Amino acid sequence: MTPGSTVGLDSAAASPRLRSVLVTGGSGGIGQAVCRGFAQHGCYVGIHYHEAKAAAESTLEQIEGIGSAGALYQADVREAESVRHMVNAFLRDSTPPLSFVCAAGIGNGQLVLKHREDEWEEIIATNLTGLFHCLRAMAPPLQAQGGGSVVVVGSYAAYQGHAGQAAYAASKAGLIGLIKTAALEWGPDNIRVNLLWPGWQRTRLTEASMPTAEGWHDHALGRPPALDEVVRTVVHLAQMKDVSGQVWNCDSRALML
Repeated sequence: MTPGSTVGLDSAAASPRLRSVLVTGGSGGIGQAVCRGFAQHGCYVGIHYHEAKAAAESTLEQIEGIGSAGALYQADVREAESVRHMVNAFLRDSTPPLSFVCAAGIGNGQLVLKHREDEWEEIIATNLTGLFHCLRAMAPPLQAQGGGSVVVVGSYAAYQGHAGQAAYAASKAGLIGLIKTAALEWGPDNIRVNLLWPGWQRTRLTEASMPTAEGWHDHALGRPPALDEVVRTVVHLAQMKDVSGQVWNCDSRALML
């Protein structure tokens, strides 16, 4: 299936129909699922990875198995030039209209008083400064096509914190201010920037801290959200024409902001 084939997005899709998407963190658990979700709608999918090339290749195989097209794009999001090179390579291969999903991130469990400075700096550089680099590289092509969407995958830890996750929670909290500011600055260019919290998902980053079956007392539904529902939300949010600067919580925990 070629980019822009007859298989489109939902009927509520923005016009013109989205054809290409670049997913940072496409080699990770949530990123892989998001890549598959867009592929199922006929999009050309750019799969970003840093070091996990084998996992990214697996994502590409899954996309091709669905019948869609895609390619791998390597970058270190901590480095602005590396991100620019990735985005430019994606632009050469893709067909507008295009969109971006930012799901790259790392975590490291450590208490505040025991956190090593180098570990703190690496997590902030990847999760927060890395998004800063991505947004700066992604905005110009969206401006050139008359607008578009960036969906950022964050974490509920930004709101309530998490014991032993000081740098991770702090980096994810910073995303809120960054996406809201970008949304305000780029709104006149019809660029929508939104943040999504996917709830607990069983990935490499959450293996050590995933609640047990009895640990969902703070969830109204007593369970985490299904990954396929999170993916559908990401795809839908990428299409929405009139929503920007918002934080979408995909699970049943109450927010009192």
